[in-house]
Amino acid sequence: MTTTSEDDVRQLSPSRRQLLDHLLRKQRNRDRAPMAVSLFFFSSDPDDRPGQKYELLLECAERADRAGLHAVWVPERHFDVFGAPYPSPATLLAAVAARTSRIQLRAGSVVLPLHDPLLVAEEWGVLDAISRQRMGMSLASGWHADDFVLAPDAYEGRKDILLDGLDTMRALWRGEAVTRTGPAGRELEVHAYPRPETPPEIWLTSSGNPATWEAAGRHDLHVLTALLEQTVDELTVKVNQYRRALASSGHSPDGKQITCMLHTCLASEADVVADRVREPLIRYLSQHLRLFEKFAASNDVGVRPESVSETDRAILLEHGLRRYMTSAGLFGSAETCRPMIDRLADAGVTEVGCLIDFGLPADQVLESVTELGRLQAAVRS
Repeated sequence: MTTTSEDDVRQLSPSRRQLLDHLLRKQRNRDRAPMAVSLFFFSSDPDDRPGQKYELLLECAERADRAGLHAVWVPERHFDVFGAPYPSPATLLAAVAARTSRIQLRAGSVVLPLHDPLLVAEEWGVLDAISRQRMGMSLASGWHADDFVLAPDAYEGRKDILLDGLDTMRALWRGEAVTRTGPAGRELEVHAYPRPETPPEIWLTSSGNPATWEAAGRHDLHVLTALLEQTVDELTVKVNQYRRALASSGHSPDGKQITCMLHTCLASEADVVADRVREPLIRYLSQHLRLFEKFAASNDVGVRPESVSETDRAILLEHGLRRYMTSAGLFGSAETCRPMIDRLADAGVTEVGCLIDFGLPADQVLESVTELGRLQAAVRS
């Protein structure tokens, strides 16, 4: 039996490569497990009242645990109202662990260049133990320069620092020691405790950069992504690049997970959703836009925030709302959202992370969780 190398694939004509990708996708679809449905939290908190956000998160997690959903994802965010309740994902997930029994606990994402990997390995080893091995994490290199007041020297080389830190954590979790310099220049061999019983599942976060997908394949990682900066068709291309990178690096694609975050609102009656989400989602997207403006102000991205008018902002927000509602989110009922789930599964996605806390009233968020339980049951049947 012959195998196809990455060089062989590159030499194919575009039409033959497209045919090969199509055949590979059909084979994967025949063999794939049902789509996993999870919750994703990333709320803004302009009023600085995190207690309400945390109580909703915990109530949603308990309901999701009972409903058979797959995982709860929380981010790491710093120094801005957008994502303000989430500076410490391990702490929040420890609270979720105490109130649930089976749902998986995920960080989306740990910004590893901001931290010493020794401390990350120990902190998440604790969560792995108290959750009875339900812990996993996605790693991110970070993108907002202001966050790096925690580690100013790490900003420029953050992508390489992430991969070095990943190697350190994997070594520590295998029980190996790392060498560090202690007081008076003394060299120490340091182990991390507690250690997970089995190697934790690790993702790499990519908003859409193909190089990040290829890095995930080379380093045998899962991928956490979103439709914020890419279409489903573009996502499909990157999934195929990722799988080729896995194969060319000697890693099996079997069991690899591709998690896609989606803004989500489900209700038992699909026709009420559009009116429910319009104002909350516009407010939420405006917070995200202001965060991007801060990023643009400190980086050369070809956009001057002060030159963007209020009319321009309104047009951008309306465009974002339409895009999420029509092609980049889950909005409707369990039945009407099934085609989007099937389309993502065809693209190679194995898990959807449903971002439900973008400003809706608590009862509507909880209704979404219940409906997502129905959706999860439907895709498993």
